[in-house]
Amino acid sequence: MNMTPKEIVKFLDDYVIGQNDAKKTIALALRNRYRRMQLEPEIQEEIMPKNILMIGNTGVGKTEIARRLAKMMSLPFVKVEASKYTEVGFVGRDVESMIRDLVFASMDLVTKEYEDKIQDGIEQEINKQIIEKLVPNLPEGASESAKESFIKTFNKMEDKLLKGELDDKIIEIELPKKAHVEVIDSSLPLDMTSMQESLNNMLGSLNKDKVKKEVKIKDARKLLRSGASEKLIDQESIKHEALRRVENGGIIFIDEIDKIASGKNNQNQDPSKEGVQRDLLPIVEGSNVQTKYGQVKTDHILFIAAGAFHVSKPSDLLPELQGRFPLRVELNPLDEEALYKILTNTKNSLLKQYEALLSVEGVKLEFDDEAIHAFAHLSVGANEKAEDIGARRLHTVIEKVLEDISFDADEKSGETIVIRKQLVEDKLSDIVKDEDTTRYIL
Repeated sequence: MNMTPKEIVKFLDDYVIGQNDAKKTIALALRNRYRRMQLEPEIQEEIMPKNILMIGNTGVGKTEIARRLAKMMSLPFVKVEASKYTEVGFVGRDVESMIRDLVFASMDLVTKEYEDKIQDGIEQEINKQIIEKLVPNLPEGASESAKESFIKTFNKMEDKLLKGELDDKIIEIELPKKAHVEVIDSSLPLDMTSMQESLNNMLGSLNKDKVKKEVKIKDARKLLRSGASEKLIDQESIKHEALRRVENGGIIFIDEIDKIASGKNNQNQDPSKEGVQRDLLPIVEGSNVQTKYGQVKTDHILFIAAGAFHVSKPSDLLPELQGRFPLRVELNPLDEEALYKILTNTKNSLLKQYEALLSVEGVKLEFDDEAIHAFAHLSVGANEKAEDIGARRLHTVIEKVLEDISFDADEKSGETIVIRKQLVEDKLSDIVKDEDTTRYIL
């Protein structure tokens, strides 16, 4: 991923308003990964990633930054919730499963890339199998005239197939009979995963029957794609490349890390929280984790942790774990101006989403600029009176205003509805003024 820090920040600006410090830190961390890969192997090993800890209220853009990073990069990326993990010995997911999740993500990513590269080959293989069903091969010893007739018929059918004229024709295809015990669960212990693999191999060798199905040609293309892809793709190369990308470019976003912080003064201290931190420590520091596809070194995986830290503080984490997240970024609370920009400046903003949804019913929805300012103003007021949930408050506020319009939209096809400031205030001002009502309705 050869993007400069400025290009990364510019991409994130389309989706996340403000939070320039967080964008800049993440952009530099990603660029440093690219720089490291251009160096000699000897020094590559010495350069460790600078893990990041993002601190900020809910709804200020921590998770949104992670989501957009995942779409932007062709690097293995997973987002996990720290609160879902349990200490080894307790029932639940162990922290090593996040590495296994990352390997699965990498395998999917690399497989898709390989399939895109040989897309033409896969299509040719599918067409070949379909034409063989439409025009069966000639028996050995056929006459020359029969061969000429066969070639003409074959070419004619191939031409029709490529033009899509035979899409609705029904043919009989053969598909391998599945005898798999397919449980792709990264939280399974390694010995259970190995047992599953052995069982699959044994069942696969015993059962080589094929299932016959009568389907339309357009549906047959989808069903035959998996077999054609497996036939042409080198799984060993994919596995090798996927593990290489995990070790050198993998990124794990650990959300809600404040939920596993347990300070000395915390009266409701949960012993398993500290256990999760202790289990997380060797993975972040660098260790070897055994996965279904082979061993993974975690030394150069980049970890980005995020948390609101309302109840706990970053200093409540284990000192050793704190030391493994040297870059700390504080995300700012969202003011009225920021909320206004979120509604107007972001790509596929909430307002554009509502306009698109109601256009399905034939209703043209428009928002007056003053109404948008009112949405932002009332959202800030609701955040101050109740819990501050940041930009997520906009969802609640806008939904409340548009509820009746959306409900009756099927009766208003062809109309243009303009949302004005007066309507927003009529629907929301009384609710926002009353603190108790705000807590329950907004």
